[in-house]
Amino acid sequence: MSGEAQVMANHRVHVVPVVLALANPPWQRDVWLDPSEFENIDHVFHTLFDDFCDADEPERYLGISLRTEEEVTLMRALGVALNAAAAEAPHDTDAEYLQASAWPEVVAIAGRLAQVMVSNDLRLLSCGQQAWVSNCVTTPTHSSERARTSTDHHHR
Repeated sequence: MSGEAQVMANHRVHVVPVVLALANPPWQRDVWLDPSEFENIDHVFHTLFDDFCDADEPERYLGISLRTEEEVTLMRALGVALNAAAAEAPHDTDAEYLQASAWPEVVAIAGRLAQVMVSNDLRLLSCGQQAWVSNCVTTPTHSSERARTSTDHHHR
């Protein structure tokens, strides 16, 4: 694995699970609201805004923790939604975040981003690192684009 691929893997091993957790309300309630657990909304913000990405300016993490422009766009939208939820959490508690009117948008965007990130990672595994750079990155990642593309091929 190249040095760049190793950096990407090291960042994504932190970012992808956090995005998946944001897309999973039962996990949030079971884990984040349990004081004996390490993971909480603080961990989410540190991972996505400080340590492994910057959800306010995700463009500079393209090629580091984000693979595609689609991931960058969705990460920026997730940052906006998380900041909106933070504005509704005056005491910065996990329970306040989960009750914020902006929280369903956080969950929805995180779900879309999680699907794209996992699809991109699985495509990388199936194509191999070198193929990712040349071919796999041009394959549509959004399910509706894949469906339209595969449908177009079937009707010719």
